[in-house]
Amino acid sequence: MSSLSFTLILSWLFYFLAHSLLASISAKEFVASRFPGFMPFYRLTYNILAVLLLLVPLGIMLRFEGEWLWRWSGIFSWVSFAISLLAIVGFIRSLRYYDMNEFFGFRQISEQVQSVDDQEQFNLSPLHRWVRHPWYFFALLLIWTRDMNEAMLISAIMMTLYFIIGSKLEDRKLTRYHGDIYQRYRELVPGLLPLPWKYLSTARMNEMLNGVDHERR
Repeated sequence: MSSLSFTLILSWLFYFLAHSLLASISAKEFVASRFPGFMPFYRLTYNILAVLLLLVPLGIMLRFEGEWLWRWSGIFSWVSFAISLLAIVGFIRSLRYYDMNEFFGFRQISEQVQSVDDQEQFNLSPLHRWVRHPWYFFALLLIWTRDMNEAMLISAIMMTLYFIIGSKLEDRKLTRYHGDIYQRYRELVPGLLPLPWKYLSTARMNEMLNGVDHERR
């Protein structure tokens, strides 16, 4: 393994550790107890740091000049392109089901929210009938349909491992926020990869959402 490969691995590890630590409930509780006035800005600051820190491993990847390990060609290039396009379309379509003002942190600032917990209520989109973390699933499709050199392969493996671990951490956090309803949802729907025999029917999804609405009232 070259020194540049080792540096790339370390940069991804640093990014994932920082990303997970800053997203953790413990970090939010620490900030809330010491700097409560900063909490409305926490989510936006977190997103900005996530983008800036990501530039480090991406910059190292661009420095690689190694040979290609494999490149899609012929019909496989069209298949990889089609899968990538479907992932992008799926991601864009999924945005309508998320509170993007809450996701980016704008609503927390406008409403001066100081709570540690996320403000978005439990909700399910059509994509959530098949997989609990559709954004991670789309990201995996995009990652593994790329041409691969050493840097891209290292990054693909590191990101895949992070999505596996990160999805489990996200499940724990969402179970804390939403309680039994999310625990039941976890039992019915796979986390990262859709399984034809394990999905949430439309009727069951509506039943779960109606149950949440009833609890709110």
